[in-house]
Amino acid sequence: MHAINYSLENDVINPSIEIGAFEALWANGISSFKQFREKLKNSNSELPSHLVDKALATQFYERTIQKLQNNGILHFGVRIDGTMDYPQKLYDADYPLVLFYYQGNWDLAFTRGVSVVGTRHPSYEGIQRTRRLVKSLVEAGFTIYAGLAAGIDTVAHSTAIEMKGKTIAVIGTPLWLRYPKENAKLQEEISRHHLLISQVPIVSYESKSIPFTRLFFPERNKTMAALSEATIIVEAGQTSGTLIQAKAALKQGRKVFILNNNFENPALSWPQKLEADGAIRVYDVDDILQGLASGNN
Repeated sequence: MHAINYSLENDVINPSIEIGAFEALWANGISSFKQFREKLKNSNSELPSHLVDKALATQFYERTIQKLQNNGILHFGVRIDGTMDYPQKLYDADYPLVLFYYQGNWDLAFTRGVSVVGTRHPSYEGIQRTRRLVKSLVEAGFTIYAGLAAGIDTVAHSTAIEMKGKTIAVIGTPLWLRYPKENAKLQEEISRHHLLISQVPIVSYESKSIPFTRLFFPERNKTMAALSEATIIVEAGQTSGTLIQAKAALKQGRKVFILNNNFENPALSWPQKLEADGAIRVYDVDDILQGLASGNN
């Protein structure tokens, strides 16, 4: 059996105890990333371990490892706020993650990357636009972020891999869960050869209600917006979760590009609203590349 790999060990922060404390807090009352941050702030604490008894943290750490091993995950990494490896980009979010997990090549987090997002039920034209867009972005050297959902996300990840590019999936489920099931092989491929990121607690996930766990999806969109340089919306409905990412990206000072086809759909009002808030209407990939070249965030 392979040993669990950690990417961080030092004399000040014990990753095992922080993982256990993080999981214990989610299992005992924490219900949102906002609440987690506020709990730390209100108690003048910096780390999850400051809020949890060490014995309880150890217990939850062991349960975390057991859960991962039971689902075939023997290698993973963790990033903890307050350590050198924590991505500074996340501080642009309203409530930066306290701790999150990953599998794969962490170095990809330091490459130039853009999010390519959209509906779970794309049109044929939307699929073709996504393929052309990702192909050009990969050729230009960008890493492709998406959320591993069905539809546009799947096309974005798959095309990046087909083009021998790099891709990062920020998922709304724990590392051990393959979701959606039809993307199980794609998730495995990304976790092995690219980068898979999850901010979702591992131990308590199954004890939460479905309405509760659904809230992790828009939260991962906010994280993806912060980690990537820009967000590109290929095709999205009036109530798409993609719009949450777009609003978060604008608030975080990231660029948001909206393909022109969305403006030409009379059933949609969000393109004009986002454009008024600072999003950029684009007609082709050259517009996006020029926009990305005009300034890094």
